[in-house]
Amino acid sequence: MSILTKYILKKYLLNFIIVLVSLELFFVGIDFLQNFKDLPNSANLQLLYLLYNSFFTLTLALPLSIVFGWIITLVLFIKNNELVAFNAVGSTSAKIYTPVVLISFILISILVLLQATPLAYSYDQKKKISDGEYFTSTKSDIFLKYNDNYIYFKKLLPLEKKAEDIHIYKIANGDISNVIIAKNAYFQKDRWYVVDAKIMNKPKNLDIPNAKLDVRYEKFLHTLDGFKPKILDNVYEAKSNFSIYDAVSALILLSNQGINTDKIRGALYNQVFIPYFVLPILMLVFAYASLNSRFFNVGKFTSFTIFGTLVVWGVFFVLYKFTNGGVVIPEISLLLPMVIWVVGALFIYNRKMNS
Repeated sequence: MSILTKYILKKYLLNFIIVLVSLELFFVGIDFLQNFKDLPNSANLQLLYLLYNSFFTLTLALPLSIVFGWIITLVLFIKNNELVAFNAVGSTSAKIYTPVVLISFILISILVLLQATPLAYSYDQKKKISDGEYFTSTKSDIFLKYNDNYIYFKKLLPLEKKAEDIHIYKIANGDISNVIIAKNAYFQKDRWYVVDAKIMNKPKNLDIPNAKLDVRYEKFLHTLDGFKPKILDNVYEAKSNFSIYDAVSALILLSNQGINTDKIRGALYNQVFIPYFVLPILMLVFAYASLNSRFFNVGKFTSFTIFGTLVVWGVFFVLYKFTNGGVVIPEISLLLPMVIWVVGALFIYNRKMNS
């Protein structure tokens, strides 16, 4: 790593950290003051609320801080005539912004990896604390299809990995062939373990002499391999979030059942691809910066770049909301605009730098 690269990264990371901490304190502080009256009296739960809210805010603040930190760094370089000095020693434009783009790529990749952990459910957890439901997470009257089974759960407790009042109907040739009824079932080792199950097998031959319903009782049996309670919880809850791991698992599960996966694919694209929208902005900000501080309008440049960043971020945010609402399929509403944005930004950058 050259001395110039170290110097640029040192200045940039300092400004990035200042902006990130400022945005985190502002958003988390405002939210805490607004919802303080609804929070439990427990100091532990209040601290958990702050921690969950901090990570949820990080998913919004980190991409913006990357760009705002770069804008501040460029303004300081221009005002101190450092960009002129960089060019005077033979440094090209690519050598100046490439280190910032690479470190930004790493930061966003870390954020994406964190979305594969339970931290992805930070918003759900902080909302449960404010609603007084942190220790009680239940869903009622769930009816879903899984392979050749139709499953009804009277009550699902995702955190405890438990279900109550279970009815499992096995379908064969368009008709019910088997029914399992039980009071409780537990999810362990990637399968459901049903306790004290009543099993009823429908006779294949329905003539009167042979039409006998076979009923037996099992103390313990396992079924529904891979039918994860957290996936059930999120699929059932229309506004729930997904971690990347759970989103992939749910996508595979529901695709096999022939169920619409637009919402899950949209959440996955929004977590994995959309955060990288800031990288082309870094290049465009540099392209529209001036080397000479004498003819550099700081106010106009700062206002234009910040406003443009917020507009691009807002467009992708709205597109995700459309996708989450089932208005447009995610490949058209998220992936296609992302490709158009990257290609368009590169075109504008090349035209600006070559003009």
